[in-house]
Amino acid sequence: MQAIVQEQYGSPDTLALKDVDRPLPGPGQVLVAVRAASVNAADWHVMRGDPYLARLQLGPRRPRARIRGRDFAGEVVAVGDGVTHVPPGDEVYGETGLSDGAFAEYVCAPVGQVAAKPASLTFEQAAAVPLAGATALQGLRDVARLQPGQRLLVNGASGGVGTFAVQLGRVYDAHVTGVCSTRNVELVRSLGADTVVDYRQQDVAALGQRYDVVLDLVGNRSLGDLRRLLPPAGTLLLSGGGTSNGGSLLGPMGLILTGSLIGRFVRQRLVSYTATPTTERLTELARLADAGAVRPAIDRTFPLAEVPAAIRYLETEHARAKVVITVP
Repeated sequence: MQAIVQEQYGSPDTLALKDVDRPLPGPGQVLVAVRAASVNAADWHVMRGDPYLARLQLGPRRPRARIRGRDFAGEVVAVGDGVTHVPPGDEVYGETGLSDGAFAEYVCAPVGQVAAKPASLTFEQAAAVPLAGATALQGLRDVARLQPGQRLLVNGASGGVGTFAVQLGRVYDAHVTGVCSTRNVELVRSLGADTVVDYRQQDVAALGQRYDVVLDLVGNRSLGDLRRLLPPAGTLLLSGGGTSNGGSLLGPMGLILTGSLIGRFVRQRLVSYTATPTTERLTELARLADAGAVRPAIDRTFPLAEVPAAIRYLETEHARAKVVITVP
């Protein structure tokens, strides 16, 4: 099969389309013929080994997993031992494990990280959902426990996670404020934001508003700035992927680590979390998609061979919403 392979850390130029062996599903895994995948900030973080501290997990000199990509949608072609409820032929979507990559013609994934593809979505649309949608759902529903009438601020509202967070805020009957750049104001408003703040024209901190939940997806403000946007019992969710500014030791992890430390001593909830696209979360996102409550917003689509260009676009051009990869 063909896949996007990386042999060393670096720029998108280190990625190449190569012929590799088709994987075999192990116990508890499904083998999926990939019809579409999508690009996340996590892909360029792994590609560059940035921040450097993450290389302790990713691999000290090169990525342990050679194939990039996490989100996918496609058709099950085989299953491993112990998998009985996802038969070959099912259309599914989900996220790979740490040792497999979705920028390929076939991918193996843990059965607990896949679900039936939303019937109302194309493969390209479905592939845009798993990591971004699950990050937003987990943060707002499971961690912050967002309630009707609460005020939600999404910093980075036009990105992959942000576009889902704005829509989920409306699902939970919250008052949603989205922060984005000028060119994305209409997109964020169309997704249901009650208030849209163009950060090029106005600092959200200058509005004098307080928000019950602040979801920071950018990591471009200090912890003190973010805390001042909260009431005494508010919740700050730290899940920023940032943008590529060259190698760094900590990157967005610096803000996350500081928040975790200070959060032990203040009344406000300062929470960082790692998103996990479980079958339950993916099934809920599919239900919302099929009900018309949540729809993926897609900026651009690239073929598999042009994954390097897709990642370069995501990390340097401030792509709005999701960038999708089509697989022939």
